[in-house]
Amino acid sequence: MPVEIEQFMCRTDNFGVLVHDPESGQTAIIDAPEEAPILAAIKRTGWTPTMILTTHHHGDHVEANLALKERFKLTIVGPEAEKAKIPGIDETVRQGSVIRLGEERIDVIETPGHTAGHVSYHLPASKVAFTADTLFALGCGRIFECKPPVMHDSLKKLAALPAETVVYCGHEYTLANARFALTVDPTNSALKERAVRIEALRADNKPTLPTTIGEELSTNPFLRWHDPAIRRHLGMERASDVEVFAEIRKRKDHF
Repeated sequence: MPVEIEQFMCRTDNFGVLVHDPESGQTAIIDAPEEAPILAAIKRTGWTPTMILTTHHHGDHVEANLALKERFKLTIVGPEAEKAKIPGIDETVRQGSVIRLGEERIDVIETPGHTAGHVSYHLPASKVAFTADTLFALGCGRIFECKPPVMHDSLKKLAALPAETVVYCGHEYTLANARFALTVDPTNSALKERAVRIEALRADNKPTLPTTIGEELSTNPFLRWHDPAIRRHLGMERASDVEVFAEIRKRKDHF
């Protein structure tokens, strides 16, 4: 039986997520941006959390760790490479680690770039991935602690997941990402159609997530470094994939 997922807004533009295994009754929180909206989601669903799966150390992803741990006596899991920076961490994970939520298998994928130890969580049976601030809908995270080749390798790992994988990200950045994407991939009809849908969703104050790996492969320029039309538009037909990716990221930083 697939996991059940409750997505909701925290802070200004963070997403909070509860992941519930209906057979065991266990529930994971993906990151802890803000206590009050998480408590409201727990009350709304009736799901009692047993763990927090932390993706990276930034404050807007771990702010509520200690309060939730004290309230629910839950286990906080996070990346080994950032354990010193994650409040209340109990267990560490790295590439290839496996976590269990009841009978549901959760595979850990190291996806550094935004931070040096960022991880993503993939549930192959339920065909879901939680990519936080590495892969966004139509975007990728700003590169703070690494170099572009590191983020490029992380995105390649995520792009290799099955196309039907449903992706939950850390922030509602999709409208701005769509407007930028059109500046580097202006002839992409799938992107243009998606941008129209996103404008309508945001006009109604509706979330643009989740997305899928397949949709990102066809419209997200940060996964389309190989695309001939993008390369022509950038004047980078002979550049390496990493060079094209780095140029797109640099343009987004100044957009």
